[in-house]
Amino acid sequence: MTRNRLRLSIYVATALLAVGGGAVAAVAATAPAAPVGRLTATFSKDSDWGSGYQARYTIKNIGGAAVSGWTLTFALPASAKLGSFWDAAVTTTGATSTAQDRGYNASIPAGATTEFGFIVAGSGAPTGCTINGAACTDGGTAPTTAPTTTAPTKPTTAPTTKPPTTAPTTTPTKPPTSTTPAGGNILVAPYVDMGLLSNGSTTLAQLAASGNVKSYTLAFVTSAGCKASWFNAFDPRGKQFGDQITALRAAGGDVKVSFGGATGIELAQACTDVRALQAEYQAVVSAYGLKYIDLDIEGAAVADPTTIARRSTALAALQRANPGLKISLTLPVLPEGLTADGLNVVRSAKSAGVDLDLVNIMAMDYGRSAQDYGDLAISAVRSTKDQLKSIYGNSDAAAFKMVGVTPMLGKNDDNGTFSQSDARDLVAFATSNHVGFVSFWETNRDRNACTGALFQCTNVAQTPFEFSKIFAGFKG
Repeated sequence: MTRNRLRLSIYVATALLAVGGGAVAAVAATAPAAPVGRLTATFSKDSDWGSGYQARYTIKNIGGAAVSGWTLTFALPASAKLGSFWDAAVTTTGATSTAQDRGYNASIPAGATTEFGFIVAGSGAPTGCTINGAACTDGGTAPTTAPTTTAPTKPTTAPTTKPPTTAPTTTPTKPPTSTTPAGGNILVAPYVDMGLLSNGSTTLAQLAASGNVKSYTLAFVTSAGCKASWFNAFDPRGKQFGDQITALRAAGGDVKVSFGGATGIELAQACTDVRALQAEYQAVVSAYGLKYIDLDIEGAAVADPTTIARRSTALAALQRANPGLKISLTLPVLPEGLTADGLNVVRSAKSAGVDLDLVNIMAMDYGRSAQDYGDLAISAVRSTKDQLKSIYGNSDAAAFKMVGVTPMLGKNDDNGTFSQSDARDLVAFATSNHVGFVSFWETNRDRNACTGALFQCTNVAQTPFEFSKIFAGFKG
């Protein structure tokens, strides 16, 4: 700042010597303006399956300076409804949706781009796009007041997405290592964002063969009204992905279906009647012949006592109707253990009579990016074990067996890093303490092994499926 003012003073003084004092106003008026950032936003579809589509907005800074903070608005026609979204915080009022940066993608340097994506049920492209108050084709500058959204301070999972059109596929070369013990429980089941597999470019069996893992946790079933829905795009009663699940089982693996997630509306929030809620869970269990289900409860859902109680009652009834059905709860965690809200979810399930198989902790996004995320994950497992021991009155060994752990690979939303070394440390700890389950978010990110948007890249140097092969070494 000081050097810039000095240059201008010298420039003005030189002009005064040349043409006299009357030139001051002219010189000041012609001084070069400071560069500004200007944003445009371009809509594009990644895929369209008739009853819905996946799309994205690519935001580009066409100006000469960085822009810090962006807000984009668009409207959908009556024939379309916004479903899941990622890499933006989105609120919808009527037909208009407002997308705001997530903190980690707020700053866009001159010439650079960022993007966010979403899924739409129905048909019809967005209209009326504005970016920072200007038409998306005109270029908006940074907002007067920067958006206040920041990286999450408690774990969230990445949202449902679909793959890049050039996503690699791999032909199986050897049988995957077994991750299902003789007793029938799944020990290793990384999450797979099933939106990434809906166009058929890659299958669960291909992922399994490439990563040496047999079983997966399939994300996410949410709601379309009080009806189960794969990320607001497919009705599970139509057995979407059924052929892939059958092929995975034929190779000796199995699946968990996960309900909930960070985006969309979980069924217990959408269904106000316990029997209706149980029926929707049952529809998914029946459609795929499931032995395992997972409830990923986060965001507003983890703190809502009404839906927590409703969910617990429905799950207990579901389990009675399906003897042997194993149920896990996936919950936010800190290195010090489950949050108070998470503990309430566990206590509610126990009180309702749910025979809980696992409490799977989202060991990610702590907001402590300067610390070792492997060590933090191990601390979170130990702390959760102690909490479960207190709730259930069981032994250390039995409590460890009830803990599952799911880190986010590579860069987390809060810019913390979970590396390959961290993965090896966590698997070694889980093995020595006979933890019940290990997983990670998310297999397609591991497959892509890229640098870019967090929904599809780990943003650390790695080979494809490197993390999968590390986690496959867990034997319980």
